[in-house]
Amino acid sequence: MKTLVCTRPGGFEYFTAEQPELTPGQAIIKIKRIGICGTDLHAFEGTQPYFEYPRILGHELSGELIAVDNAAGFETGEAVTFIPYFFCGRCIACRNGKQNACVNIKVCGVHQHGGMVEYLSVPSYSLIHGDGLSYDALALAEPLAIGAHGVRRAEVRKDEFVLVIGAGPIGLGTMEFVRIAGGKVIALDINNDRLRFCREQLKVEHTINAMDADVVPQLKVITNGDMPAVVIDATGNLKAINSGFQYMAHGARYVLIGLQKGEINFSHPEFHKREATLMSSRNATRKDFEHVIACMKEKKVDPTTYITHRVFFDQVSHEFERWLNPANGVIKAMVEMY
Repeated sequence: MKTLVCTRPGGFEYFTAEQPELTPGQAIIKIKRIGICGTDLHAFEGTQPYFEYPRILGHELSGELIAVDNAAGFETGEAVTFIPYFFCGRCIACRNGKQNACVNIKVCGVHQHGGMVEYLSVPSYSLIHGDGLSYDALALAEPLAIGAHGVRRAEVRKDEFVLVIGAGPIGLGTMEFVRIAGGKVIALDINNDRLRFCREQLKVEHTINAMDADVVPQLKVITNGDMPAVVIDATGNLKAINSGFQYMAHGARYVLIGLQKGEINFSHPEFHKREATLMSSRNATRKDFEHVIACMKEKKVDPTTYITHRVFFDQVSHEFERWLNPANGVIKAMVEMY
């Protein structure tokens, strides 16, 4: 089978490998769609934490189940996606139901080879039914689940103002699930085209360019002087994360979905006087995936509207670098397998 390997920062090569054979407790998926995410782009740039080369990228995936062992209710031939965070089941996180933060976690396409292949073997426990959804939609369940998990961590309440920093795919999904939870979304980004997308496609009422000199005054006007009750970072940008502390209301919750390599800096007195809560949000759980699938089936969210670029598998190495350039207007690139 054909595979695409990120051999080094800035470098891809196609190789031929043996098709995986079914082993106990595993399932084999014939890959149909590969969504390109920030992790893939950062790996290509050489800026992704916890990353080693060479690596086969790709964890936003969907396909046809062609073989399976020990997965009750699943049948060969059905469309599936899967939870790409493989856990040990033994550590303190797993024992407490937080498999998404497993001490020994292996994320597909990050800690081990991912889905830029024709056939992929995954643990049977990770499978998710397609429930009649398209391959495009199923490939985007994972980034939506990340946003849904962050919103669940934040415990967003009805009519709360929620500031989402970053209008990339993860941020857009986060905004969708803030809306579904009943919160009032404020979108913050430095890209006016993405802010326009928020207004036109997601019907986000309040958008702010982070480069404006009066971000805080704008937030005060929108929130009737209170400032946002919840701030969620979906950028992984250190400057954006540090700036987020000044946007919190008293008693606010600040959730970091984005990940970066540096150290966070903020004023302890300002944070303390707000009695604020700072949380990380890592990956997603089966509960989040099931929530996403249900919302897509009920047409509460349509992630296919995020797809701005589409290529076939043999074009990826030629197109990938272009997707890094904001001028090309990429929100979500989708790879189709033949």
